[in-house]
Amino acid sequence: MSRPGKAETTSRSMGPRSIGLGREPLNAFAVDHRQSRGRLYSESESATRTAFQRDRDRIVHSTAFRRLKHKTQVFVATEADHYRTRLTHTIEVSQIARAFARAFRLDEDLTEAVALVHDFGHPPFGHAGERVLHRMMAPYGGFDHNAQALRIVTALERRYAEFDGLNLAWETLEGLAKHNGPLAGPHAVEDGLPQPIESFDALMPLDLTRFASLEAQCAAISDDIAYNTHDLDDGLRAGLIELGDLRELTLAGSILQEIEASYPFLSNDRLANEIMRRHITRMVEDVIETTMINLERLGPRHADDVRDAGETIARFSEGMRAAVDETRSFLFQRVYRAPQVMQVMASAETVVEDLFRRYAADPALLPAEWGGALEKMEETKRARRIADYLSGMTDTYAIREHSRLFGPMPHLG
Repeated sequence: MSRPGKAETTSRSMGPRSIGLGREPLNAFAVDHRQSRGRLYSESESATRTAFQRDRDRIVHSTAFRRLKHKTQVFVATEADHYRTRLTHTIEVSQIARAFARAFRLDEDLTEAVALVHDFGHPPFGHAGERVLHRMMAPYGGFDHNAQALRIVTALERRYAEFDGLNLAWETLEGLAKHNGPLAGPHAVEDGLPQPIESFDALMPLDLTRFASLEAQCAAISDDIAYNTHDLDDGLRAGLIELGDLRELTLAGSILQEIEASYPFLSNDRLANEIMRRHITRMVEDVIETTMINLERLGPRHADDVRDAGETIARFSEGMRAAVDETRSFLFQRVYRAPQVMQVMASAETVVEDLFRRYAADPALLPAEWGGALEKMEETKRARRIADYLSGMTDTYAIREHSRLFGPMPHLG
């Protein structure tokens, strides 16, 4: 790769208050693709794409990415055509994350790669499927969708002649593993280190006690913005909440009030769309303002300064954080735990548990490439192999497989 010219060297020292519009050189605290720590398996550099461009392309062309089309976000794919799936959610997260990367003059390709890969590890039926797999895998190290995503891109994808997985760059793997925060040390965001992450970290250390790059942090908060908005939208579409219910929410309620004042005769469909559009904009603008303040206060001069800041830099203001938490609580009460949703999710959990138990009892039921030599594996590896297979299923395939083995399942089609 060519070395930066004089203009780029100078511009990387510009102050963080200058919001980027996609035409400026990167900030000094952005990840520099020319200084990447490389890949687990050495590869020749591309003459036409940076390491992070290649990662993004590998992610988009993977089998796991295509499967997101038929995986649950909140509502099972068989229920209607217009609800978000994991794929449409992922695209929305990626779009928001790119906006942040451009505003902060970060590496957009790395930011997009982390956003696109962040939900690869979700099993069928979303968190319902994850609960079952975690319960079934409890004696064998448990199941965590973030750890499973790392496992998919480092071992389970089988596309290349020279290695298993996608052989992504260190910075992309770092962002995937700890975009929500450090996984070890005093700033760890959760107790215990998932076994797949611990195993890979022994091969390629991911600095699990440090924070991730600002690119990865932008992908993480984009996830919060996307689902807090589109789950409200899908809740309205499903009839679980009504527009008037949004009045009790600080953020959505204030937006509803201002739209009604300006457009008193707007149809409900347009009113809902206008609320969601402004809902995203308010959160995005709050994150930009808050993050700019944090960057000025901390003054990072290198990507490692972001990792060693001791705090998440890309975040909401305290007021917006309270509003986001209020919305999340509302969604749990009115959407995620609505009787109609819980009934479907209970059936979904039964599907996943039934399949796990049946495959464990009779490995011959698995496809040859998955079940071969399964009986000869020790118990932990055998259970992990079954979890790998199940977690890769789409909702529709899991329902079809359960119907083949057990008969049709009520409430799931």
